[in-house]
Amino acid sequence: MVRSRLMILAAAVLWSTGGAAIKLISLDGWQIISGRALIAALTLGLVMPGARRWPSRHALGAAALYAATMVLFVLATKLTTAANAIFLQSTSPVYVLLFSPRLLGERPSRSEKLAVPVFLLGLGLFFVDQLSAGQLLGNALALLSGLACGLCLMSFRALPDDHAAVLVSGNLLACLCALPMALAGAARPGLVDLGLLMFLGAVQIGLSYALFSRGVRHTPAVEASLLALVEPVLNPIWALLLIGERPGRWATVGGAIILGATVWRTLQVARAAPPRPPLPSQDPARRQDGAKW
Repeated sequence: MVRSRLMILAAAVLWSTGGAAIKLISLDGWQIISGRALIAALTLGLVMPGARRWPSRHALGAAALYAATMVLFVLATKLTTAANAIFLQSTSPVYVLLFSPRLLGERPSRSEKLAVPVFLLGLGLFFVDQLSAGQLLGNALALLSGLACGLCLMSFRALPDDHAAVLVSGNLLACLCALPMALAGAARPGLVDLGLLMFLGAVQIGLSYALFSRGVRHTPAVEASLLALVEPVLNPIWALLLIGERPGRWATVGGAIILGATVWRTLQVARAAPPRPPLPSQDPARRQDGAKW
């Protein structure tokens, strides 16, 4: 359905605004994390019916990984360029390929194994540019965000029915973990800061996940994955247009390699998979809310 694909595309566009919006807010990273996560949890609880239940014990573990992803990404974006933060987080497929045999019992294909050194090549180029100490720390946090994102993806594979509850619980965990540091922060929010926080929580997170969860029900997984790549493509463009931030030359090349490897890997997996009729349990009308990773 065209409408479903447009929903996924709209969600990816909204996700892509996160880097520039985080940069524009004068508050520190902990204050942004706490405020955005609280607003996102309330929004998701309102718009996603599946979120209005207490998560299982295993779902709480996935929520902790989701919270770590969100916390690390915001801190990284405040320290390094928005492009570096999103591209380095996009290395999450590497960790899935490395850990899924042990954690999920899934053996990677030959093409997936070939993708790992390509990802690592792109990753290494981010550290060729001349970096300040803050940018180096930001890059490291972005890498950890990619690791947390990859682990979260694998945990979601084992929790097909609790995605919405995980999203709400994860945002609440992120809010609570950041709250002590947020309250100790010296900055006080102005009207622009409050408006951007509302946008980040209600629109960039809340509305985008609601759109994605509806669109993905009627869109093949490969198409959904490719449409979601609009996020890392647009993220540095918004940062350039709105705050004049330019990523380093080598970081740009590295990001292009990572995105190219992701597209190639996704298409290879699609070609290798034999077509199968949908099972009754996979009927879109019966599937639970999904999530983007």
